[in-house]
Amino acid sequence: MLNTKLVTWALGIFAAITFVLCVIYGLVTPKSLHMSEFLEMVLPAFKWLTWWGFLLGLVESFLYGAYAGLVYCPIYNMLYRRWGAR
Repeated sequence: MLNTKLVTWALGIFAAITFVLCVIYGLVTPKSLHMSEFLEMVLPAFKWLTWWGFLLGLVESFLYGAYAGLVYCPIYNMLYRRWGAR
């Protein structure tokens, strides 16, 4: 059985770290290689290379990860109770 709180926090932090790494990657590579357009499409109100956009993208990324944990854990635990190892 998975701990929903633990998995939710872990996925939220993972998504936030991944966002920061994507921004850093975008800063050190040529524009043709980074994903600023993708981030602007996926994260509502995100604007590339603004402080407000960075903070908003960080929060949105964390919330997307937390949402994934909140949805994944109950489904996994339900399936584990039904078909898991006995």
